[in-house]
Amino acid sequence: MLEAVNISFESLNMATLIPMLVAIAGGLVILVIDLLKGELDKSLYITLTILFLIMDLGAVFALEINQRGFFDVMFIDGIAILSQIVIIVASALFIPLAFASQKFNEYKYPEFFALFLFMTAGFQFMVASDNLILIFVGLETASLSLYTLMVLHNKDKSFEAAIKYFTMGAMAAGFYAFASMIFYGLTGSVELYKIFEVLQAKDFEPMILILVATLFMLAAFGFKLALVPFHTWGPDVYEGSSAALAGYISIVPKIAGFVVVMRIFEGLIHSGVVWVEYILYAVVVLTMTMANIWALVQSDVKRMLAYSSISHAGFVMAAIMIGTTQANSGIFLYWILFAFTNLGAFAMLWVSHKKNSTYHERYDHPFEKFSGMVKLMPIGAVLMGLFMITLAGVPPFSVFWGKLYLISSAVNADYLVLALIMAINSAISAYYYLKLVVHMFLKDPIQNEDGSVYMSNASLSLKVILGIAAFFTAISIFLVNPVLDFTSYYVAMSGF
Repeated sequence: MLEAVNISFESLNMATLIPMLVAIAGGLVILVIDLLKGELDKSLYITLTILFLIMDLGAVFALEINQRGFFDVMFIDGIAILSQIVIIVASALFIPLAFASQKFNEYKYPEFFALFLFMTAGFQFMVASDNLILIFVGLETASLSLYTLMVLHNKDKSFEAAIKYFTMGAMAAGFYAFASMIFYGLTGSVELYKIFEVLQAKDFEPMILILVATLFMLAAFGFKLALVPFHTWGPDVYEGSSAALAGYISIVPKIAGFVVVMRIFEGLIHSGVVWVEYILYAVVVLTMTMANIWALVQSDVKRMLAYSSISHAGFVMAAIMIGTTQANSGIFLYWILFAFTNLGAFAMLWVSHKKNSTYHERYDHPFEKFSGMVKLMPIGAVLMGLFMITLAGVPPFSVFWGKLYLISSAVNADYLVLALIMAINSAISAYYYLKLVVHMFLKDPIQNEDGSVYMSNASLSLKVILGIAAFFTAISIFLVNPVLDFTSYYVAMSGF
């Protein structure tokens, strides 16, 4: 006969759920307001979204490090807090873009902002748990919201992008579920730390099962992070999304995916499953190198930025494979420095967009459209040039120090060949970033079909966001050490 088990409310430690509950409550509040009083100005929903994100951030800072909650499925370590901070701050920077022109159809709907908050909560659940089931719930909550946000753009390419993203996401979900099933069958647990304990204690004869589970898990997150050879959907999804949402996709979903990959694959390597390292090595080299080669031949700036984001993901995966404290600190340093710059670069694509104009029969942002930009929009050209040379890793700009720190972590861990490959790929990437700079500063403007040469849609809110991105991109040269100390503190508190 089963005995009833009494669980006290205090033992659930519900405080660990407060940040996610704040975001979810914000989404529900927006939906209720729209239900009670429709056709309100979108500025109300934008303000509410930012307010709830600020409250969410405050709740994260209030969390205690290294605690568990809600039947031990929540795991709040330094990595969980640090990654939530990055996710919320990047989300808060993205939302004010909705104050800009009425050009983007999705901002008219209150549901956009509710889904955005639900998506943020999903990413937070992903990074704040080491339970395979809760990670899956967070992953699908965020993914389903993101698919819908893409469709709300209401363009032919956005429908195509959402369908591709949904198809790849569904496949990734299946791979993840299958891998989790195998890990549970082998170890009897869905808690990562228990899985690693069992793997470390036992000498499994059917190593093929661990190999299969690992490969399926890698494929699942390979699709989510657009790692080679699972990247094919990436450039099309970026192209079909609005410039603002494409910039968001290149930053926030990936940091959530990287944290989960860090927890899973570093745990497998430390548990003695050494061949995982070799598999990751191949994926890292392919992702960095092939993405750079494809970026070199792109005719569209947005697709070039999409491939460059894939290459940047390869750099971060290299740090995850290395798995040292220095490398893990470098992941967050690199991604924080990359976030402001990449957001600014995609926002500049929005500024450069001219409605009802065709610069190219296939692409919206061909390189030729930016020709002579310095003569037509001097400040815009200077800002875009700043973002490009920063992404290229030209010293002394911030991303250079992020790349240098990751390369030094590879050298310190005796991955000398990998460090050389990372340095070569960094040099290759400079070419396609500087190609855009050449078009902007050294070529003459090309007239559009209607006789126009350029059109700026930079509203006040967009100028403010661009100003923030440019300001942090410029002064981050002097903030590398403080940011590194900040990330190192939380990584050290996580046990990684």
